[in-house]
Amino acid sequence: MEKLVLDAIDRRILAILQEDATVAIADIGERAGVSQTACWKRIKRLERDGVIARRVAVLDRDRLGLGVTVIVGVRTAHHSDDWLQTFAEGVSRIPEVVEFYRMSGDIDYLLKIVARDIADYDRIYRKLTKVAPLHDVSSSFAMQEIKSTTALPLD
Repeated sequence: MEKLVLDAIDRRILAILQEDATVAIADIGERAGVSQTACWKRIKRLERDGVIARRVAVLDRDRLGLGVTVIVGVRTAHHSDDWLQTFAEGVSRIPEVVEFYRMSGDIDYLLKIVARDIADYDRIYRKLTKVAPLHDVSSSFAMQEIKSTTALPLD
């Protein structure tokens, strides 16, 4: 995929939207140094080009009773395309899995799971182990969230 060239105005607009996607276009334009119309056109171009993938609300996990974050490493003895498809589809259907990566190195897959408590995680764990044959599942519980952001670096 080809990297898009973004100018300083595009970067300012994106920084504002990453902080708060509800800011009015007129305000974004003023802060970025362009007219409302120019700002709107730039945002539409950034959406069309796929730089802005979507706009979402970021929810507070604790306020929703999802205070346990678990990082799960999965190792498998299976590496066929069929197994991966089955595993990827099955894990993707578990709503508590909020991030899911295929890795290089000792761990084959890494998952980030949110849960209400340890018993809730155990329920999720049992669902995970039924998706496909696994060699090893290792769970680490986050003790403290030090940094969590959806903002990407733009420099």
